This record gives sequence, C-alpha cells and structure tokens, in this order.
Amino acid sequence: MDLCARSVQHVDMDLQGLQKSIMRALILLFLLFPLMMAMPSMAQNTPLSMVLSPDSEWEKIASGMKFCDACCTDNEGNFYFADAGNNGPIRKVSHDGSVKEYGPRLYGVSGLQFGKDSRLYICQAKARRISVLKNGESLETVIENVRPNDLVVTKNNQLYFTETSTQRVYHVNLNDKIKVLRIVDTGILKPNGIGLTPCDGTLFVSDHLDKEVWFFRIEKNHRLTMKTPYASLRIRAKNLPSLGDGCDVDSLSRYYVTSDLGIQMFDPTGRLGGIILSPDPMKPVVSIAFSGKDFRYLYVANGGSIYRRLMKVSGVGR
Repeated sequence: MDLCARSVQHVDMDLQGLQKSIMRALILLFLLFPLMMAMPSMAQNTPLSMVLSPDSEWEKIASGMKFCDACCTDNEGNFYFADAGNNGPIRKVSHDGSVKEYGPRLYGVSGLQFGKDSRLYICQAKARRISVLKNGESLETVIENVRPNDLVVTKNNQLYFTETSTQRVYHVNLNDKIKVLRIVDTGILKPNGIGLTPCDGTLFVSDHLDKEVWFFRIEKNHRLTMKTPYASLRIRAKNLPSLGDGCDVDSLSRYYVTSDLGIQMFDPTGRLGGIILSPDPMKPVVSIAFSGKDFRYLYVANGGSIYRRLMKVSGVGR
C-alpha cells in the first residue's frame, strides 16, 4: 500500500471515530435532556404547599421562658433548646412533647449541636467559650476566649462557629488532641446562624444585618472556599436589617432561615419558595430545627416559647 492510500485509510478511520464520538454525545444529551429540563422546573416551583402539611398548625410546646434560642436535635429526633435569657439548664423535648431539664445550669447559651460522638457542643458567648456536655452530666471546655454565636459539627468531627462581634467564622478539628482555632472566613457584616447541607459538603451562614445568606464549599483540608451570596432574604423595608438568624436544611436540601419576616424557605438553587409566618409575629423568631419522629416536625424558638408544626418533608438527623 502506497503512502497516499495509507493516508486516506487513516483519514477514514479518524472520521469514523469522530462520528462515533458525536453519536455517543448525542445519545447522552438525549438521555439527559429530560432531567436537565426538569431540574430548573423543580427548583423554581417549590411553594410552601410542598413543605407545609395542610392539616397542621403551630403547636406550643413550652412557654414561660425569657428568651428561647439554640434549637437542635439528636439522632433519635429528641429536640433541645436553651432559655438564653435566664441562664437556666438546657431543655429536652421528647417525641410526645414532654419537656425536661437536661444538664446543669449554663451561662448565656446561644447555640447547640450534637456531634458524631453524641456529645452536645454548646456556644456560651457571655462565658467566652465553647463547651461540650457528655450524657447530660459531664461538662468540659473545648475552646476559650471566644464569643461564639452559633455552631455546627460535621459527621467527621469538624466544628465551625460564627463570632458576630469580629465578623469571623472559625474552625476547630475536634479529632485533634490539642484544639487549634483557625479563622476560615472574615467580612460578613454580622455572621449569625450557621448550617450544613445533608452531605456536609457545603456550609451556609446567615447575616443578621445584611440580607445575604453566604455559602461555602468545605474542602478536604477543612478550609472554606468559593464564598458566594447564594440566597437573599426578603426584608421589611429598604435599609432595615434582615435579622437573619437560625438555619436548618431538609432532606432535599431546601434551606430554612429565620428572619424579621418569619422563616424564609429557599430551594437548592437559592430561589425563595416562600415565607412561613412565625407563631407569634410580635416576638422574634431566632432559631429552628427539624426534629421529632422521623424529623418531620419543624421546631422554632419564638420569644419565650417553643412551637412546632408537622411538615410534609423531613429534616436531617445529626
């Protein structure tokens, strides 16, 4: 075979390979097209009717406190909160709605979160520390000389917390014998509530002053990257603060953030799905958590009371 014939043969083989590649790409596009079309549609049509149970209203679970805050759940669906205004003990709410004290009296609790080790991590801004409570009895200090507002703990024992007064987000590796405090973000005007996506891959922080809810990617080295103003809270009027505060997420990655207007729900793309009115609009709603049986109840701290309502969707246990 001469050189010209070989060249023609190679060209034919290259063209055949290109045709096969194009055909595979077209087939893949054909298979994915319905999904690509459906995803924006699902994201842009997440009204409150898809998450609120029509037969459920707000139910008062506890009252008579000075200022309720620090809502969280354990992995069995028991709910916990603190009366931040009275420096009292943490309280535990069982599935049946019964309330009992949990642990010793604590000073200035503003955030609670259970870790993978089933220990309860506690923000105590006034006492300038983060503590950990084991089995509702033994209290230890994790980090001192900080003013934590709220915190989260990932499934691999990485703790992140907001410090509103310094406009910072911090990280602590709970697996380390000697706990080291690292600054992982600065610049949010008033970083307040903090939450995690179900897979622990994304961290989000609400701004108490501005309307933005900031999202971060959590890297393998536990640093935060790709800082993005992913969702915007609606505000009562121009130049008024959003009062963005407590955050949580459901099993389908919808985001719930307490605010001046109530509990604002966003779909996974950051689009507002609606605002759930707080039980008592005359008092601040500052913290929320999915808890209860199958994590189907949305609990809120509203002034001096705790309320819950049954949802169509479930939360994510920790």
